[in-house]
Amino acid sequence: MASLTKEELEEFALTAEGFFGLSQTEQIDYFIYFLSIKKGFVKTSATLIRECFVLLDLHPYTYISQYLTKNLKKVGKLAPKLLRTKEGYSLHRERKLSIEATLKTKPQKAKAKSDLTSLLTHTTDQNENEFLKEAIDCFEIEAYRAAIVMVWNLTIDHLYEFILKNELTNFNSALSKNTDKRIKLTTVSKKDDFSEIPEGKFIEFCKSGGIITNDVRKILDTKLGIRNSYAHPSSLKIIESKAIEFIEDLINNVVLKYKI
Repeated sequence: MASLTKEELEEFALTAEGFFGLSQTEQIDYFIYFLSIKKGFVKTSATLIRECFVLLDLHPYTYISQYLTKNLKKVGKLAPKLLRTKEGYSLHRERKLSIEATLKTKPQKAKAKSDLTSLLTHTTDQNENEFLKEAIDCFEIEAYRAAIVMVWNLTIDHLYEFILKNELTNFNSALSKNTDKRIKLTTVSKKDDFSEIPEGKFIEFCKSGGIITNDVRKILDTKLGIRNSYAHPSSLKIIESKAIEFIEDLINNVVLKYKI
């Protein structure tokens, strides 16, 4: 099971309206939402909820287990707050929806979405626009892993187009000096040719050909490592702030910098 971190829990708490002014029992419901919905934990126990209090430097509620048991029952005609699962506890649909209604979209997320949307006015290629729209949709519904993969692919494709239109001679000059036996290609003449070059080597050729700066190379190398970490099934979780940083770095320092 993935671990909890203070950073991601604080990030969630700040999106919940008035979270630190809520009663401890109300905070328990939010912690269950965070653990089961945001983190995707199968097991949501009193121990994990107590850990959430501690991570936020809050005094833990004394009777967490009793609260969980009590709120499995209906109160009059009201639905129970909680449901018992094989591994722990989850929120009843009505309580989950009431919590979601209090969660705010943070300015950073709105800014990142705005940056993505603004790219639509800079791209004239219909296929690139459709691809970008899907990346925005992924980001909006918090499918951050998918958004990262799509924004990376969009960035690399954008560089392919930029090179074909502006820097093909310089790229081919760098490619001609290649010593990596995995790469059989000696020149590039169309976009499909780039698919024969590993992305790490592509970035290297862009730098050695003077197409990108060393600072941009560092950004691309770092983001490629992140993309590789999240492009395959794994237990790794990516939080909103990391997705925003990834997206804005590539948009501002690569896509918008190298205009087609």
